[in-house]
Amino acid sequence: MSNKTKAIVAYITIIGWIIAYLDYKKSTDKSPLVNYHLGQSLGLIIFSFVLGIAVTILVSIVPSLYFLSMIVSLVSLVLLLLGIITANNETIKPLPIVGKLFEGKFNFAS
Repeated sequence: MSNKTKAIVAYITIIGWIIAYLDYKKSTDKSPLVNYHLGQSLGLIIFSFVLGIAVTILVSIVPSLYFLSMIVSLVSLVLLLLGIITANNETIKPLPIVGKLFEGKFNFAS
């Protein structure tokens, strides 16, 4: 699998992230592109999961805020697509809004 493909696959669900991570770990070429996008995608997965739980609790308390869960899901999807596009362009650029939170937090190069 090429480095570009690993960076793209990292954004496709947690299963894709695990596949990209395992392939990255066994490769001898530790690409900074793949390392960066593994961190960004893991951060996005964690952020979306935590935000989803928070919105679910909020909606269970105030059911009229159901539209909020749809907005959160749509924002997560858009961020995921932007991450895939960035990985496809082979650029190291953080995701909008949340990307700066995860820069330097995860290092998979070791």
